[in-house]
Parts: sequence; structure tokens; C-alpha cells
Amino acid sequence: MNIIGLDALVFGVDDVQACTDCLVDYGLTSSNISADGGRFEAMDGTAIVIRRGDDASLPPALGPTPSLRETIYGVASVADLEAIADELGRDREVRRDADGSLHCVDDLGFAIAFQVTCRRPFTAPADLTNAPGSAPQRPVNQLGISPDMIAVPRTLSHVVYFVPDAAKGEAFYRDRLGFVTTDSFVGVGPFMRPAGMDDHHCLFLIQTPPHMQGCEHFTFHMGSGTEVLLAGTRFQQKGWTSFWGPGRHLFGSNWFWYFNSPLGCHIEYDADMDKHDEAWAARQAPLSADNSQLFLFTSREKWSPGGPPEKH
Repeated sequence: MNIIGLDALVFGVDDVQACTDCLVDYGLTSSNISADGGRFEAMDGTAIVIRRGDDASLPPALGPTPSLRETIYGVASVADLEAIADELGRDREVRRDADGSLHCVDDLGFAIAFQVTCRRPFTAPADLTNAPGSAPQRPVNQLGISPDMIAVPRTLSHVVYFVPDAAKGEAFYRDRLGFVTTDSFVGVGPFMRPAGMDDHHCLFLIQTPPHMQGCEHFTFHMGSGTEVLLAGTRFQQKGWTSFWGPGRHLFGSNWFWYFNSPLGCHIEYDADMDKHDEAWAARQAPLSADNSQLFLFTSREKWSPGGPPEKH
């Protein structure tokens, strides 16, 4: 099944305005905004969708509002949709919308959907690095960063679920939808990617008590670690509070910076994730601070060498 990755995440919220402000400040482009919700897109059209929590069109909630109500995956073709409908229709109801998209529930109770992908082609500058020992990437006199540099989300990267049975979830996504486990934290859960993408993961399952079930965080890919730091700094300056980071993960190698949000979960910036194919051998490691991040920065106020002496 040629599942490409995440196309959208749909949230039921209790404060549409606060969520709108958060997602716009995060860097997504808003459309069809009203008192009932709206859509917020990255450069490639992947998106976060918000609706009022009492919207009757939303799937049932797994917990209190605000919360994730549906995860939408993009596929390459109508034929892929038919293959998914045939497979999942063997043991559960699969509802088909007028546009052909499919809606059902996974083995853990999360509402999932599938559609011919909304992703659109786009171009954006590459991160060019000048490193001693290799040929320069940036031309002479081309600056590496500027105060007005653009740093906006490029594509929806991954979602992380708190789940009561990570092994059951892994089996469903592997055996029924063709996902591959790339790495795992022992006793915690797997990082998984669908067959149609090569990112380290678009789904991570974390074993938790049943009452915690839901979305822990989601993230969009940025263009570089520099963009993660710049976008996160700008987000913080707009009043949003940092939760974890900035730093760099060990599994996946991606840069990260997590923030608190009014969506009922954390919201992350990430960049420079590993790519894998069928030749990759999945790793396992115990969950620990050292295995979760290779390094972590501690933020401080801006300072210059000409400023007042530091207090000790």
C-alpha cells in the first residue's frame, strides 16, 4: 500500500481563536477561518485542521477537548485507496466520503482516514553549509543567515500517540497497512514509517496508562536546524512557551524544539531527519535521557560581549 505519509491532523478544540493564533504564529498559512475552525497549511499543502469540539462531523473523542480527532494519511492513487478499503473492510466499518476518502478506526481506537494525497510540489532554498575539508556550498559573499530570513514549515512530519498497548498498535500498522518499524525504545514503543515514504518515522507509539491515550505531539519539517532555531525563537518571542529543546534526537537524528499549545498536545519544529529503505536494520534501546537526545540546549537572554558582566 503506497501510503505516502501524513496529509493532515484534525483537532476538536474549545478555543478556536487561541488555536488559530498558535498555528499562524507557528508559521502555517490559514484558510477558511471562521468561528467554527479552519485549515492551516505548510508549503506543500499538508495541514492542521481545527473544528469546535462539539462539531457533529468529527469522530468521537478519545478524551476531553481539546484533542486530536482524526489522523489523515495521503496515498499515491485511487488504486491504493481501494486496496486499503478492501484490507480494512474485512473486520471493521470503512466509511467512504463523496470525494473518495476513507474513514475508519484503528485497533487502538484512533480515528484514521486515507485520501489521494493533497501534497503539492514546492521549491524552497536548501541549507548550504561551508565546512573546512569539503568544497564550499555557498558562493562567496552569499550570507548564511540574515535577520529577515524565512523559516516556515515545509511539510507535516510526524505524530506521536500515547497508547495503552504499543505492541497491538505496532501490529495493526505493520500487518494491515504495511508500515515498517525503523527503531524502538524497549518497553515503550516503535518509530514507524509507511512504505511510500523514507523518513525515519511519521508515527511514534508511546506506551502509557489507558487514561492518558491521545496525541502527545505533532511536528512539521523545517528546512534546517538553523530554521528550527530561528522559527522557535520567533515563536517564543510571540509568547508561546518552550516545553523541550532546542536539541537533536538520537533516533531519527532530527533537530527538535517542542512548545506548549492550546491544541491539547505539544507542537514541535523538526529538521534533517534520517532517511531509510528496506536495507535498514531497526535498532532497539532503553528509553533514557541520553538515548532520547544527543544534545540539548539551554536558552538564555540575548547577550553581547560589550554588555554588563554576568552574575554568578
